[in-house]
Amino acid sequence: MRIIVADCSAEYTGRLQATLPLARRVLLIKADDSLLIFSELGSYKPLNWMAAPCTIKDITPKDADDDAATPAPQKVIRACATKSNDVLEVTLQHIYSDETYDLGEDPGLKKDGVEDHLQRYLAEQIERIGEGAKLVRREYPTAIGPVDIMAIDADGTHVAIEIKRHGGIDGVEQLTRYCELLNRDPLIAPVRGIFAAQTIAPQARTLATDRGFECLILDYDDMRGADDDSLRLF
Repeated sequence: MRIIVADCSAEYTGRLQATLPLARRVLLIKADDSLLIFSELGSYKPLNWMAAPCTIKDITPKDADDDAATPAPQKVIRACATKSNDVLEVTLQHIYSDETYDLGEDPGLKKDGVEDHLQRYLAEQIERIGEGAKLVRREYPTAIGPVDIMAIDADGTHVAIEIKRHGGIDGVEQLTRYCELLNRDPLIAPVRGIFAAQTIAPQARTLATDRGFECLILDYDDMRGADDDSLRLF
């Protein structure tokens, strides 16, 4: 993991056009070359990012200097998507810190027992999201963490499913980040979202609906009964 603190600006080009003006920010470059840009305040999601698979180029201009007041940058980091023409170019005017850390192998998130069971049961009973749906996989990997379940509905559209015991606004925000990232990938876009939980707070349901997500209530006992042969009469 490479962590850079710098005065920087950024420009994203390709299917999306976005710019970040000069400001002090934190850049994370992960082992898979994904690049994420964070600010001190605001949401915990990155301001912009380039997800793997991509390639990183570390460029030092001929006239490079570390004075943020001059137009010449100290360094430029360019992340190019492998499967599209998308490019995220970060211009570093002044670097305060540039460190690399070996984080080792991560054991992964240990889910709450009930939440883990809900994920397993829904994966096994994926047609609960709609007749004709098919499972792609559990823990579908992305640059910002795994999606609980990725599926394909009867129309062939990819569906990202976020599962919680008790669905709140944080869960909707998490699903939003996943869908924004996944919809950048031309191989699977468009991707729609389903927010699934045993209970969903009214504010979370309103936010999910506003963002175009479907809400799905999961009945744990019913799902467990459908999975447990010992509870079947025949």
